[in-house]
Amino acid sequence: MSDQIRQAIDDSGLTRYRIAQEAGIDESALAKFYNGHRGLSMKALDRLGEVLNLEIRIRD
Repeated sequence: MSDQIRQAIDDSGLTRYRIAQEAGIDESALAKFYNGHRGLSMKALDRLGEVLNLEIRIRD
């Protein structure tokens, strides 16, 4: 899932700074996620999905 989100970030045409601003996510947290150094909370993933027009679902 993380790779798909990273690809959506790349494909969005937006800077990571702007994505972080629009999603209300700390820019450094998004950078760490993008670089594979940490994860994001479900709340942050939901907001990121809204900005990137993604539906993020966790399967059981």
